[in-house]
Amino acid sequence: MPQICFIFNPVAGTGRRADFPVLLARYFGGRAGSEYLLWPTKGPGHATQLAREAAQAGCRIVVAVGGDGTVNEVGQGLLGQTGTALGIVPRGSGNGLARHLRVPLGLPAALRRLRQAVFSRIDVGTINGHPFFCTAGLGFDAHVSQHFAQAGTRGVSTYLRVTFREYGHFRPVPVRVETNGQTLATDCYVLAFANASQYGNNAYIAPQADLRDGLLDMCLIDALPPWRAVQVIIGMALGTLPRTGGAAYRHISHARVRAAAPIGYHADGDYLGHATDFELVVLPLALEVAV
Repeated sequence: MPQICFIFNPVAGTGRRADFPVLLARYFGGRAGSEYLLWPTKGPGHATQLAREAAQAGCRIVVAVGGDGTVNEVGQGLLGQTGTALGIVPRGSGNGLARHLRVPLGLPAALRRLRQAVFSRIDVGTINGHPFFCTAGLGFDAHVSQHFAQAGTRGVSTYLRVTFREYGHFRPVPVRVETNGQTLATDCYVLAFANASQYGNNAYIAPQADLRDGLLDMCLIDALPPWRAVQVIIGMALGTLPRTGGAAYRHISHARVRAAAPIGYHADGDYLGHATDFELVVLPLALEVAV
């Protein structure tokens, strides 16, 4: 059995590369099936199944070739599997975890890096039992994720168009947050839980987040009038959001949230539905990565 398996999402991102198998042969030599495995995904959830099968077959590294959704699915398949690490070749529109881990965004550079990978472990968060590796949350970011998934096109321009279009439609929902032995009653425009520092595209929702500290950075934005929206946009772009006063932060290892009305939520940018009750948990150093 080859020691490395590439789980390849052929429809990820905007600049899709039909020549990826050729690049793979150039940098890893031989052909698929002998020196490495190349398994394409066929739909949502398939990458999780393939990752689990690759780990159980004895692969040392299972590489997610795609965007944050593909990384999330592959990571889910590797949780609880010993001796197998997650690798990333970023081909998405956001690439949040890859950017945090400083994985090169160019395909050739990412493949060269994998040939000399360094192994370490990172924390994993869960929201209502669903794992996430970058960010999860409820409110406006989940609302945008829902509509972005329905937009028909990908990329930064589509995401920004959906964000500005939906800005005038979304209304905050009252929530109660129980964490660190305290209860916080507030409105929720955005309630984000960050394991890594950014959503993707260098949009830093929690620039101080640490993948290995056993904590999530909880970021609350209770309202977003135009003047604060400008603060938040600039702060996220520059990585200075905690200093702008546009958001409030706490470090948590566990939280329960109850919303006054059903509110959308997401994990790593994938919309998961609406709910009124949420539980956030961090699993310290639960996933090995190869970068």
